Amino acid sequence: MTGSDLVPQELRALVAVADTGGFSAAAEALGLTQSAVSHSVRGSERKIGAVLFERGRAGARPTPAGEAAVAYARRVLRLLDVLTAEARGAARPDAAEGPLRIAAFRSAALHLLPPALQRLRARHPGIEPRVRIVRELGRGTTGEVADGRADLAIATLGGSAPLPSGLVAGELLTEPYALVHAKGQGTPRSLPLVDWAENCGSYTRRWWAAQDWIPKATIEAEDDGAVLSLVSGGHGMAIMPALSLAGAPDSVGITDLGPGRPTRRVGFVTTSELARSAVVRALVRELRATAPEAVPHLNNLALQGR
Repeated sequence: MTGSDLVPQELRALVAVADTGGFSAAAEALGLTQSAVSHSVRGSERKIGAVLFERGRAGARPTPAGEAAVAYARRVLRLLDVLTAEARGAARPDAAEGPLRIAAFRSAALHLLPPALQRLRARHPGIEPRVRIVRELGRGTTGEVADGRADLAIATLGGSAPLPSGLVAGELLTEPYALVHAKGQGTPRSLPLVDWAENCGSYTRRWWAAQDWIPKATIEAEDDGAVLSLVSGGHGMAIMPALSLAGAPDSVGITDLGPGRPTRRVGFVTTSELARSAVVRALVRELRATAPEAVPHLNNLALQGR
């Protein structure tokens, strides 16, 4: 270690200031004095050679350099935790244990993750899953992994944005989109469109642009659950991916969009380092085991209709 190396205490100070939005709050969270936290952050800035936080009356906000430093700090601190757990478990390679931070978008958290977690707990009771539901907008669940807030994300794959550096991904399933409407509606394509912000990502944009029968959304909801409720009540039609349709009420009709229908790839994203950890490998095994069980059900929803 050289004088320019950041030590774990400095990394924790950077993360605490970013998470709490100020030096006083960070000091309280770390059990230190404000001057100690300020001194630590100034030392980190000297070592890195960049200003990491904008200071002001409202608190401290990371600069672009600070955002990058904090993201890496979270990932390094997590690897230190994993190092300890992996070393302890070296004599018991099949006994993964410790916390496992998971980020998932709503429909995956509702319908894909639970059976995998059930199997994971049965095989590895020492693993402690911690799940955060994140909207699949912007950087979405993948951004949670890139920023060091999650060990693994269930994410939509194949968008226009490249995978951030240092991350790896694997596909779990491909789900079809379908036309959704109130059951008994004879001409669902004539209904107004109900949509939500997370829908029509870059992976389906080309298909949407080619459909001259789809109007602009007249109703916009916060999530796919609200869309399904509005459609069920006869307020319009929607184009929805199959995961969002799992458990749809009987009042909802599902119509196949034909052989050219759009599809969405769903997979996992983690860091190249954590991909080799016992806890992440254990979850990936269970996700891969349970995803095929969901695929026939998801395809039947769209292909057979209701």
